[in-house]
Amino acid sequence: MFRIYVLKSLKNGKRYVGYTSKMSEKRLIEHNSGSNAFTRQNRPFVLIYTEEYSTKTEAIKREIFLKSGQGRKFLDKIIRV
Repeated sequence: MFRIYVLKSLKNGKRYVGYTSKMSEKRLIEHNSGSNAFTRQNRPFVLIYTEEYSTKTEAIKREIFLKSGQGRKFLDKIIRV
């Protein structure tokens, strides 16, 4: 099982979109502990959205979409945080 997750920075409101084969909550903990450069600079984060997919390919396609202009508009529409 693969998951798409969207995090929101409590520091500046920026969003981070990623995919993982781990539980989304575990990945959130990793990001909040500084696992990559972007999240290290913008933490702390909260988990605001997830989707599940059966294949890695599907998850990657969805992640790419959510990072596109239309995907950002979709997230703006469904997430009112």
